[in-house]
Amino acid sequence: MARKLKTYQTSLGFFDLAIAAPSMKAALEAWGADSNLFHQGAAKESDDPDVIAATMAKPGVVLRRAVGSDGPFNEHAELPKDIGGGRPTKTARKSKGLKAKKPSSRPVDEAAERKAALDYDREYRRRELERAREEAARQKERERRQQAVDKAQAALDKAEQEHAKRSAAIQAEVEALDKRSRAEEARWDKEKARLETALRRARG
Repeated sequence: MARKLKTYQTSLGFFDLAIAAPSMKAALEAWGADSNLFHQGAAKESDDPDVIAATMAKPGVVLRRAVGSDGPFNEHAELPKDIGGGRPTKTARKSKGLKAKKPSSRPVDEAAERKAALDYDREYRRRELERAREEAARQKERERRQQAVDKAQAALDKAEQEHAKRSAAIQAEVEALDKRSRAEEARWDKEKARLETALRRARG
């Protein structure tokens, strides 16, 4: 059974945001908020008929308008013209969000509300599917990078092993040459002593 939708508003960055969602939690999730903006007084349930109509026409879709403006909400809004000057302060926005909510005077259209709720569910499923695709793509990229890292590490390990093997062979050759050199010195010392003795005897 589709849940009844309500319209919620907040301000994040350069934009006012609005969405038709079944709960505050669903709105916060759609906005990507990492804290409870409602408890902070930075978000509220909207009672503006124009905002409600816009969000109910696209339930589950985050609509935007330049922060502080009274223009219509759209999926793609332009940045505010006076970013440095007329932007309301956080305190002003917060106090605005804390205003008592006026009861809506619009007539209840149950068929429209049911349709909006079904549209929201469809949009929610679409958004979840998109998130799943993005996560799958990120996972694939992580696996590709890990494979590249593993391949590079394996090549480095193999090269280090080959280097260690060659170094050991060279060291063995050096030790063998050193041994031969010492043996030759010892042989020469004996041969030289023998020849010098023979020379002295010859000289009488």
